Amino acid sequence: MIGRLVRAAVLGVVVVGMVGAAPAVATESPAPCQLPAFGPGAAYHPTITPSDFSPQVTNRWFPLKVGQTMVYSGVKDGKKALDIVVVTQRTRTVDGVVTRVVEDRLFLDDVLEERTSDYFAQDRCGAVWYFGEDTATLDEQGRVVSTDGTFHAGADGAQPGVYMTARPQLGRSFRQEWYAGQAEDVFKAVDASASVSVPYVSSRHALRTVETTRLEPEVIDQKYYVRDVGEVFEGSARGPVEKLELVMIIS
Repeated sequence: MIGRLVRAAVLGVVVVGMVGAAPAVATESPAPCQLPAFGPGAAYHPTITPSDFSPQVTNRWFPLKVGQTMVYSGVKDGKKALDIVVVTQRTRTVDGVVTRVVEDRLFLDDVLEERTSDYFAQDRCGAVWYFGEDTATLDEQGRVVSTDGTFHAGADGAQPGVYMTARPQLGRSFRQEWYAGQAEDVFKAVDASASVSVPYVSSRHALRTVETTRLEPEVIDQKYYVRDVGEVFEGSARGPVEKLELVMIIS
């Protein structure tokens, strides 16, 4: 069943992924890179210079290799979970920045529960920024029942956020996104020499981060990243039991 779901999901996003403009390469600027200071959401307005960004994401902690599919399995909402993430050839311009489109399909008990298009770009110093997402929660008949969480930087007050720094900055908090009441995730790197073991890879030098959001104050998530692989584990540290482990990469 997993193999069939993976093939179906990959085919669906690859067909879409063949459409779109050719990736643009950002032109380097002599100005120093400045990551935005963490602060109250209403006052959070990072300065974005589109020419400083590229859809070519090569950050060693979060590489997005075009055409690659990452498959995660685990549990969510008491159900068996399968998450299929595809880095497409597509790009989308958000807030003036050409971003890479990443398609995410979450199956619970073999039924497609959520489909998401995420938009990432890398600044010239190597930090990965998150510029938005289009997300839809589906019922068992495949009908959209919610688009909560959807946001596009530069629209209706929404702002982009730092998804992964070029090098770990332990203890410093970053907004990964900002759209009041919809997208308010915050992350912090807490350990650059963590041990992790999942079906795909084991490492004693992983990066561990914690994520929180004001929208769910009772929940704390943690993620593990392995250099040159990317995210390999996501799980709840507090709140409802959720876990996803990297089991396969298809290039």
